[in-house]
Amino acid sequence: MKLLLAAFAPELGDLKEDPPRGWCVDTTGVGASTAAAATAFLVERKKPERVLFVGSCGAYDERLPIGTVFAPDCVLATSVEEERGESYRPSIEAVRWLCTWELPFPHYPVVTPPAITRSEDGVRLLGRMGPAEHLELNGVFAACNAAGVPVAAALIVVNEVGPNAHEQWMKNHKMLGQRLIGVLRASGAFEME
Repeated sequence: MKLLLAAFAPELGDLKEDPPRGWCVDTTGVGASTAAAATAFLVERKKPERVLFVGSCGAYDERLPIGTVFAPDCVLATSVEEERGESYRPSIEAVRWLCTWELPFPHYPVVTPPAITRSEDGVRLLGRMGPAEHLELNGVFAACNAAGVPVAAALIVVNEVGPNAHEQWMKNHKMLGQRLIGVLRASGAFEME
């Protein structure tokens, strides 16, 4: 059995009610800590062969236009304060997790700050680390990497990170989320071994 996850049910589209054969579907909740705890619980309980996370994300700049589907190759945890030098993490803390199985999409790093970035300065600083922002992915990847379960993600860009992100997300996430599910089905990702 394989495990298909999203932060919340609307990002699963019709897969919530009609999962691909051999897949179990669930949600992690919103935010990295919640996602890490939920993923660890689900991995322990369901013992999946692999985990696929699907969802929407924001882009820091023109590298990833709205509507782009991609697969993160790694996830980086950081914050605007860290990038400004105003805070730091202990050197032994993990801040980078790798995708451990490959999807047939372009690959980019994803930045996971503790909260949605709104300022132009924040966009510029975090955009140096990668082209996209997502809140749950480091929790999902951390839990799977710790359990030794292969993990990947498929994301679709639904907004530009910054002051207008929420309005763009509200306008685009349902329609583009459905597009992501269609692209996944067409790619054969659910049949990959």
